[in-house]
Amino acid sequence: MTRVCRACDEPIPDGDGVVVMHEMGNSGPGWDVWAHKDHADDVELIGDDLLRIMLRLWTAGS
Repeated sequence: MTRVCRACDEPIPDGDGVVVMHEMGNSGPGWDVWAHKDHADDVELIGDDLLRIMLRLWTAGS
């Protein structure tokens, strides 16, 4: 299986990758998100749209 780095979109050779998060699927178990060990801190864990929605919900709840 070829794994691709979420941060740089390059293939990850064996032994150089780490799982940075797990994305849930609408049907089924979902999938693991991989990155190079050096790029693990560069992966954005929350999308811009989700962040915008959550900020509105948090503001409305205050």
